[in-house]
Amino acid sequence: MQQNEMEKQYLRILSKQFPNVASTATEIINLQSILSLPKGTEHFLSDIHGEYEQFAHVLRNGSGAVKRKIDEEFGNMLSEKEKRDLATLIYYPEERIRMIKESGWGNSMDDWYVVMINRLIQVCKAAASKYTRSKVRKALPKDFAYVIEELITGRRDHSDQEAYFNEIIHTVIRIGKAPELIVALSNAISRFVVDHLHIVGDIYDRGPGPHICMDILMKYHSVDIQWGNHDVVWMGAATGQLACIATVLRFSARYGNLDILEDGYGINLLPLFKFAMETYKEDPCDQFALHYREGEYDLANAEIDRKMHKAIAIIQFKIEGQLIKEHPEFNMDDRLLLDKMDLTRGVVLIDGKEYELLDCNFPTVNPEDPYALSKEEKDVMDKLRVAFMKCEKLQEHVGFLYRKGGLYKTYNNNLLFHGCVPLDDKGQFKDVELCGKHYKGKALYDALEQLLRKGYYAIDPEEKQKGMDMLWYTWCHANSPVFGKDKMATFERYFVADKETHVEKKNPYYTWYDKDETVTMILNEFGLNAPESHIINGHVPVEAKKGELPIKCGGRLIVIDGGFSKAYQPKTGIAGYTLTYNSYGFLLAAHEPFESVEKAVETGSDIHSDTVLVQHVDRRKTVADTDNGQALKQNIMELEELLEAYRTGILVES
Repeated sequence: MQQNEMEKQYLRILSKQFPNVASTATEIINLQSILSLPKGTEHFLSDIHGEYEQFAHVLRNGSGAVKRKIDEEFGNMLSEKEKRDLATLIYYPEERIRMIKESGWGNSMDDWYVVMINRLIQVCKAAASKYTRSKVRKALPKDFAYVIEELITGRRDHSDQEAYFNEIIHTVIRIGKAPELIVALSNAISRFVVDHLHIVGDIYDRGPGPHICMDILMKYHSVDIQWGNHDVVWMGAATGQLACIATVLRFSARYGNLDILEDGYGINLLPLFKFAMETYKEDPCDQFALHYREGEYDLANAEIDRKMHKAIAIIQFKIEGQLIKEHPEFNMDDRLLLDKMDLTRGVVLIDGKEYELLDCNFPTVNPEDPYALSKEEKDVMDKLRVAFMKCEKLQEHVGFLYRKGGLYKTYNNNLLFHGCVPLDDKGQFKDVELCGKHYKGKALYDALEQLLRKGYYAIDPEEKQKGMDMLWYTWCHANSPVFGKDKMATFERYFVADKETHVEKKNPYYTWYDKDETVTMILNEFGLNAPESHIINGHVPVEAKKGELPIKCGGRLIVIDGGFSKAYQPKTGIAGYTLTYNSYGFLLAAHEPFESVEKAVETGSDIHSDTVLVQHVDRRKTVADTDNGQALKQNIMELEELLEAYRTGILVES
């Protein structure tokens, strides 16, 4: 009886939105018809690492989806150059129009506009065909919504409408609005070609524009994010967690990207600059050479940046040491190395073995208390903490990461995560202790994510601090799903020549993830039992030039980090893998390096991509096969109950 009363109450609430038989029936018809539409295209990108130009270009071309749509529509009707020029116009409409105007078209511009607008209309119509007219209308740019809707939904093959269509186009050109219409059509095509975007971790670090990537993502129509370890450390920095702040600064200095913080986020680095120049003024800081990119870094800043690099690295090691001592449950004593140094002899003790130090100038390290910050170091970090916490743009970006992100996501029968599911040597889920409780598998992800959210949202100071410290833990701990190595050998890479100390052993996941039983175990753990389910994985660069493949376990697991970051490209031999999943199946694209926007606009060059068919479905996927489809089916069932309530007199129409 109580259940029936609750159902009636729910139907009464639903009836406020659909107050009569007609409106209810109309909505059922609408939702039922949507289920038969083709599934929208999903686009998967991972490990962007601040490479904003390549990232923006791959978003524009949909990892080849735009070109495929052009090929489908025009086939042999257009030459390869004409199709390439059309694709470039879609990617960079404003820049391309400006170039065409400057190239001497002069009085012929109107003819060019007519040709290009007609081609864009054809592509836009094809790209929009898998959506309802309502969804298309909502997605169109406001200023041209009516015009574009008329142009892509009408029947130009009817002679009585051809004059109408031509008049629209000629009027747009006559009143000087053709460039704006081309921009609007190009943006609409990019919007319709990809329905939803997945970022499988690591937007930040190494490249010069993570803040630009975040600005782009915040404007994107539909996106989710699986946090990577480099995202998590920036999230920790935004909360004011000192070890995370120091790490973010060290990475930015190491890659010659301190201007990201100063210019991109407006964070004042003057306190660190002054401290570094005073403390290390006689130190060449040779062990802190920068990984800058030729032609993109002002070498006049190199000496200053090396000193700032060393200054913040020493501060980081100290703060991390304090954190490890405060949290013995982390079991990270092997990372306490400042107290293992004998500066008189110039050696450090690591795992019971002595190694020669490459640098013995540690003016701020007190041998009696090596992890204590000097007064000057503490003052620097206090000022930086305030700057990070009060930076509006950083807080806006990190807030977006929290709203749109998580440690993993299940979406349309696929499991997405950045690093690894921690396994033991036997290939079983590793038992991990967090805050006195034990977790493994999906439970580990859920418990850890809750702690990370507390680090940003919690009101209680103790709970908030616990969450903040767990953000650092997630960045670099052996049991962290987004790190996946036994240690982070930062100290050794700076100060010890012997490369055996630099080795960071991967979690056994990477030994077992090519085995069918392991992938099945993981998918089942996350509630995915469908034979068509996949794991979409980022984090570890695929060394294509050594013959390594991104497709594991017969296509059930796909690694899509192929080296977006230019810092990785010499190692990987390519410039990243991306993945699309449309109604016909999965397409994996291996990209070559992106040269520049200027060259793309001038020559029509694109990122050359080799596309590999990962999986072609037996039956074309429809909305009914998606998570959204399941929700729509539930809505239909509830609406049919409401319809029955009207027809049987349980509820009265209004």
